[in-house]
Amino acid sequence: MEKQRRKAKKGIRLAAALFSACLLLTGCGKEGEPSYTKQGMDAVAALDYDQALALFQTAREKGEEERLLYRGMGLAYLGKTDYEAAIAYLETALTLGGSRVEDIDFDINYYLATAYFKSGQPEEALRSYDAILGLRPEETNAYYLRGCVKLSGGDFESAQRDFDTAVAKDPQNYDQMIRIYMVLEEYGYKEAGQVYLENAMKENEKSISDYDMGRICYYMGNYENARNFLERLKTTTDYGAALYLGRTYEALGDYNYAASIYAGYTDYDQTKAEIYNQLGLCRMQMGEYESALAAFQTAMNIKNNEMMQTLKFNEIITYEYMGEFKTAAALMNSYLRSYPDDESAKREYQFLQTR
Repeated sequence: MEKQRRKAKKGIRLAAALFSACLLLTGCGKEGEPSYTKQGMDAVAALDYDQALALFQTAREKGEEERLLYRGMGLAYLGKTDYEAAIAYLETALTLGGSRVEDIDFDINYYLATAYFKSGQPEEALRSYDAILGLRPEETNAYYLRGCVKLSGGDFESAQRDFDTAVAKDPQNYDQMIRIYMVLEEYGYKEAGQVYLENAMKENEKSISDYDMGRICYYMGNYENARNFLERLKTTTDYGAALYLGRTYEALGDYNYAASIYAGYTDYDQTKAEIYNQLGLCRMQMGEYESALAAFQTAMNIKNNEMMQTLKFNEIITYEYMGEFKTAAALMNSYLRSYPDDESAKREYQFLQTR
């Protein structure tokens, strides 16, 4: 079995990661105690969706604000991959708004678009993004996400127009350009994606930072230049520099040096789950499975990290390489309860059950 590098799904993990900060739209109860809605949102952030739903039900019984708790229930069902239920609660939350459009209306529409897309209703997802852009035409994320949905349906030209608009409205947003490249690569348009990166380097040559040049070179596959730019930075204290220089050395096949970069950064900062994940992947490549496991588990203990699914999967694969198949199978069973739509994990679980 090939060693796997589990990454967040490119492009169509849509609003959940991009708008996770919106999870904080909740209040407090009497005397400063967290409301049941707030506790429910904390449970959603911790991926404990059943507990979240129980707390939202209590919030309902206590008469807490319906719009927030219905929104929360929609997010919990979205996490449980029950997309029809998610749509029902999110649509209800939308209808509870007043005549004045507020930030929460846009937030709900983003999540609703995700639920529509995941449930196989791309046209409804597009309508949600259209609604956002109809009121906020400068919302570049909506152009990007709408382009992703169009691309998934094979409408490359229309998707490209949305991507072009997003870039034109925010021409120095290199994170966005990289996301556009990644989703185009995913759907077989790598060369078109590289054009965005090439243009970013040419058009911003005098203002672009060594960090952004380095990571754009990394995605272009120009690892020697990426290394040259990134090595100018302080990787022992600069998170982005450490992450991308480490990845560059991985791409060059030097896992030992990449691991030393990641480990050096953890001496300074112990809060970055992705650094520990990359460290674990390097250790796996070198056959140091116990050290890899320690790295993944350390990352899993970091509160509110957004990589829990990836980390849990990598933990399972590490146990598998260590020959601890019963432990791996038990963890995979638990994993699939949290992420039931992961088809590759289902296949892996079938394999583990035969060992």
